[in-house]
Amino acid sequence: MKILLSNDDGFQAPGIVALYEALKTLADVEVVAPEHNNSAKSNALTLHSPLYVHQAANGFRYVNGTPADCVHIALTGLLGYRPDLVVSGINNGANMGDDTIYSGTVGAAMEGYLFGIPAIAFSQVDKGWGEIESAAAKAREIVQQLMGNRLVNPAESSDAAPWLLNVNIPNMPLEALKPLKLCRLGRRHAAERVIVQDSPRGEKMYWIGGAGAAKDDAEGTDFHATAQGHVSMTPLKVDLTDHDNLGYWAQTAARMQASVAVEGVR
Repeated sequence: MKILLSNDDGFQAPGIVALYEALKTLADVEVVAPEHNNSAKSNALTLHSPLYVHQAANGFRYVNGTPADCVHIALTGLLGYRPDLVVSGINNGANMGDDTIYSGTVGAAMEGYLFGIPAIAFSQVDKGWGEIESAAAKAREIVQQLMGNRLVNPAESSDAAPWLLNVNIPNMPLEALKPLKLCRLGRRHAAERVIVQDSPRGEKMYWIGGAGAAKDDAEGTDFHATAQGHVSMTPLKVDLTDHDNLGYWAQTAARMQASVAVEGVR
């Protein structure tokens, strides 16, 4: 089996190093990751400047671009083969609730998913890399279980429907982690206020504020599960269509068209 491994914290981050060491005993793992930290870059692609690929002493390849750039380049020519699984992480901090929209970690995994390849994003709940080896061991266990359930099958990977999973692991010893729990995404309050400072030249500098507190952390959410010591797993999709309200908007569109027609008669 072949795994493409990326992240958003950069190719030297402890999370991707630990995850590589854990996964290389399961499969052939190729690392293509950003040169520098690219947190909160979501699915951004670099279209107006050139990208370069370099190789580090440990064999990791790194790109002067976003997480999605890394996976995109890897899958459209750099690797020369189609991996069976795209894995992203382990991220330095949670990617739960609304975070998934902004997350470069999820963005890297989603790029694989958009190419029709099963993909999974791993994050630790708290920043600082505490218990990173335990998180890597748990990530390996999850990948191995997916393989055992034939959800990652090299012989069928080109034909099988892809899936996208978002996993958050509490910073706890491996033996203390509670079982995997399937969850929906929670929600956060609005972000904290922007921070304004004066630059040395007297210009105003604006720093995006931190993420808001959890707004929906009820039972069944990723926030609730990880707070209880469980590893949360959420299946994601890309379709942003508001299916529940399609009927309402169809009626609204019809009224708008009728209004335009009346105005035209006048």
